[in-house]
Amino acid sequence: MESPPDDSPDAPELTGVALRRGETYQTAGAVGPDGLTDEARMVNAALVLRRPLLVTGDPGSGKSSLAYRIAYELGLGAVLRWQVTSRSKLVDGLYSYDAVARLHDAQLAKRGPMPPVGHYLQLGPLGTALYPHRRPRVALIDEIDKGDFDLPNDLLNALDEGEFPIKQLVRPMTAKEETAQVLTAERQPVQVRGGVVRCANFPVIVMTSNGEREFPPAFLRRCLQLRIEHHQDRVHLGKVLRAQLPGVADEAVEEGIAEFVKSSQSGQFPVDQLLSAVFMIKDVRDRELREQLLKLAMQPIDGPQERE
Repeated sequence: MESPPDDSPDAPELTGVALRRGETYQTAGAVGPDGLTDEARMVNAALVLRRPLLVTGDPGSGKSSLAYRIAYELGLGAVLRWQVTSRSKLVDGLYSYDAVARLHDAQLAKRGPMPPVGHYLQLGPLGTALYPHRRPRVALIDEIDKGDFDLPNDLLNALDEGEFPIKQLVRPMTAKEETAQVLTAERQPVQVRGGVVRCANFPVIVMTSNGEREFPPAFLRRCLQLRIEHHQDRVHLGKVLRAQLPGVADEAVEEGIAEFVKSSQSGQFPVDQLLSAVFMIKDVRDRELREQLLKLAMQPIDGPQERE
């Protein structure tokens, strides 16, 4: 592990929509004698063991919001989010290098000095999380199941080491004490020593998956797995609605939950669909119209969109 540099930047604060996601997230499940739900215990285990948390569940079940809740509860600042796509590779999350800009500058600066190579480098969300900050950072690797086939195992190799090299810096550097200034994902300037980013405090890694692919056994063995169920617990749904939509009448909440539970028996309905439905009827006074609007809003995501 690397000691945090004296000029290591503090994490930006959790603000705006991200702050609200952290404040309003509701853990599900029964509370045990220790005052914690199974979900909270799994998060604590991931923190103690310094292992990535793989969160699975239906779309809209709150998987991504869990990362914001962790950052909010522990005061770890803004969440570093890496949205994985079908073209994502490990290096995309670690850092980017603008070779085109450097070539352009080289052509313009034939008679003068070139900017240092660090000028063209920027750490990605995961690379920023692995930088030696004073406190751990929370990194959200969203929808990892959409990434390149080798991404899960490549990712764990980097996390096992807690470090990664930046090849554009390693090549010109011959002494470990040499440093280069680069930007973080949040555009804060930081110093990289010896061309290697090495964490001081292991980051909190939350990876989400919608179950679109199977992961290698070696990957699953090295993660802690948390399944967020498609909840039909009326008490939990009520807590979610009242946290997300403060001030909404109890009548609208109860009607929305009733329609949601009923509809869920014949299809897959994400909880955020319930939030949208209740928000839509919150100012409607006519009961019959509210019922019609709820039925229109409750459309399954795993089947035909038209219902009789």
